[in-house]
Amino acid sequence: MTTTAQQHIGSGFGAHSTAEDVLRGIDLSGKLAVVTGGYAGLGLETTRALAGAGAHVVVAARRPGTAEKALDGHAEVAELDLADLESIRRFADAFLASDRSADILVNNAGIMACPETRVGPHGWEAQFAINHLGHYALANRLWPALARDGGARVVAVSSAGHMRGGIHWDDVQFTHGYDKWRAYGQAKTANALFALHLDTLGRDAGVRAFSVHPGPIMTTLQRHLTTEEMTELGWIDEHGTVRTDFKTPAQGAATQVWAATSPRLAGEGGAYCVDCDIAGPDAVREWATDPDQAARLWALSAELTGVDAFA
Repeated sequence: MTTTAQQHIGSGFGAHSTAEDVLRGIDLSGKLAVVTGGYAGLGLETTRALAGAGAHVVVAARRPGTAEKALDGHAEVAELDLADLESIRRFADAFLASDRSADILVNNAGIMACPETRVGPHGWEAQFAINHLGHYALANRLWPALARDGGARVVAVSSAGHMRGGIHWDDVQFTHGYDKWRAYGQAKTANALFALHLDTLGRDAGVRAFSVHPGPIMTTLQRHLTTEEMTELGWIDEHGTVRTDFKTPAQGAATQVWAATSPRLAGEGGAYCVDCDIAGPDAVREWATDPDQAARLWALSAELTGVDAFA
């Protein structure tokens, strides 16, 4: 089994497909999915779709009270703060103590283009810490549950934002000049590299991983951007109207749900996906698909977090 090539496979779905569309005819009864941030935006649509297909969904939530209200009993909620390694350990330990397998892990939660923010005792840059390091630590701590029955899938929600740049190896924490978009680009590249290397490490245990770009969509992810910034980016016009090619939340969640469940991806892994298909080479930069950089990032992440299930 090797890493899947970056070329379309003709999934039969596309940019306008919804999470419900890609699950039609798929029965997830008896399956358990863990979705970070699965109570707002794309995460909520992902949770609804997976639960609607019969899966038991555990939503890892920084704000469990808010999650309980949003989910209204349709998913299990457990507290998790991706900026806090101790919170991640508590979540994973409690899950492992429940003696359950995890068939799907969707690393969905994230932040984008926030003002310079430092988290944790070491003052890590927040976008790298939350979008990448927290999910890295979570997947490694949940590894026994993922590997338990074989066939599990891990989906890392990346973004076309990875095109803004690769890993800043000389200063991953942006201690010498913070730029919110370069930091976001690094974090999204890290998501893709994480999936690539986890797939390499996990495939012998039957665990495969993918990264995905949900597509352009308006969600709470834009909370740190002003109207002026979004107008300048061309996402909205001067009247605040969102661009017509932006996806709905249900369409935006489709690619991560497809990557987590599609029978077409059996035996595949490590690829970056867009619009419910494997992305072609023009849709992903080489720095996000480089196995050497993926291995280097894994080693750095293990050093920073003190966690590595494969050590």
